[in-house]
Amino acid sequence: MQKVPPLVLKISKIISNCFNPLFSLLLYFLYVTVKFETIESGLKKFAIIFLVIILPISYWIFRRVKSGKYSDADVSDREQRKSLYYFIIAALILFNVISYLVNKKLDSVMLYLLLLLFLMQISNFFIKSSMHTALNIFTAALFFSQNHTFGIIWLLISFLVAVTRIILKKHTPNEVISGAVIAVFVSFLFLNFNSIL
Repeated sequence: MQKVPPLVLKISKIISNCFNPLFSLLLYFLYVTVKFETIESGLKKFAIIFLVIILPISYWIFRRVKSGKYSDADVSDREQRKSLYYFIIAALILFNVISYLVNKKLDSVMLYLLLLLFLMQISNFFIKSSMHTALNIFTAALFFSQNHTFGIIWLLISFLVAVTRIILKKHTPNEVISGAVIAVFVSFLFLNFNSIL
């Protein structure tokens, strides 16, 4: 097996860390907030996303890594991922409940994100699908729904992220493909049927 050059490893780590799924989604939500919301309503919605989803999930991962329950912040172990998926799904359900109580409607993006994570959880019983790949592809679909150019750029970024996950030996090619297939399926539903919700 050919050894990966140190520079390629370093660049792969930078790309993989910069486009962590939580950060990628955070960038999308910031973009939508700035583009479509008033400052007051945008800050309110973003604060709920940050406080109910981003911060708790980040803290959950941090605490479990620190206590040794997770071997790393990527939650690379398939068994350890089970509890992470449960926690993320619970956070998304809580967000949708709060969104419904505050806005009298469910957030369709979060519903599709919930579907994506639910399918990732099911796949985890068989294969450790790449969350980095899946969530970045879904983020590309989210961007595409607002701005085609940004969506295409993010899809290219998703491809780079997928390659880095293999280079860093965080995932096998099959695990990356599995994450991509799930994300493409959910992205197709989102792009074609989002208006129904």
